[in-house]
Amino acid sequence: MTSTSIRDAVPGDAEAIASIYNAYVRDSTATFELEPVATAAMQARIADVQARGLPWLVVECDGELLGYAYATPWKARAAYARSVETSIYLAMDATGRGLGRPLYAQLVERLHAAGLHALIGGITLPNPASVALHEALGFVHVGSFREVGFKQGRWIDVGYWQRVLPGTRDA
Repeated sequence: MTSTSIRDAVPGDAEAIASIYNAYVRDSTATFELEPVATAAMQARIADVQARGLPWLVVECDGELLGYAYATPWKARAAYARSVETSIYLAMDATGRGLGRPLYAQLVERLHAAGLHALIGGITLPNPASVALHEALGFVHVGSFREVGFKQGRWIDVGYWQRVLPGTRDA
């Protein structure tokens, strides 16, 4: 039996988070970054998100950090202040183990409690697992951009899924 927990990221998680993320940088098209991210840079990213009052969550199984989810501002203009982009990454060998849904669900709950209104998830296509996760949590496809990223020798499409949270209509 395994023990699974979800908690806020702390500075000491940056190395494990960078390791998970860098596997996607090197071996997939899930991110459009082309160079691995150093631990110190990842630590700064986590601190920046948390300083904005947004959550950066991690999931652990038996004390091993296996994934993370967070939100960042959608755009810089003031009218976008209650819209965020959400992201989730699991260690590549931890996918399909039922960790993503509770992690992402908790992120959504935290964003709702914080009064955020629109959640936007960008997904490189094709990615049926990420599409299924977003749709299971109430996100709907709102559009796609064709061939907006070039990685691993090919052009890549990106789709956007959105969830508008209830009870957040008024600013």
